[in-house]
Amino acid sequence: MNLKKIRTEKGLSGRALSELSGVPLRTIEDIERFDRCKVDTAIKLADALEVTLDELCRNKAAQ
Repeated sequence: MNLKKIRTEKGLSGRALSELSGVPLRTIEDIERFDRCKVDTAIKLADALEVTLDELCRNKAAQ
C-alpha cells in the first residue's frame, strides 16, 4: 500500500487526511504501519487523496 508515500507527496498530515476522509487517525496510522486495510476504508482514503484504488493499493513491484 502506498498510503504514506501519497499522503506525504500531497503535503498532508495524518490528521488532515483523517479529517478529509472521515477515517480515524489511529486507523490511518495502523494502515501505514501494517500495510493493510478494509476495502471500504481504502475507497475513502483514495477518494480523499484523489487517486485510484490501484494507485493507492498496488505495490510497484506487482505492476
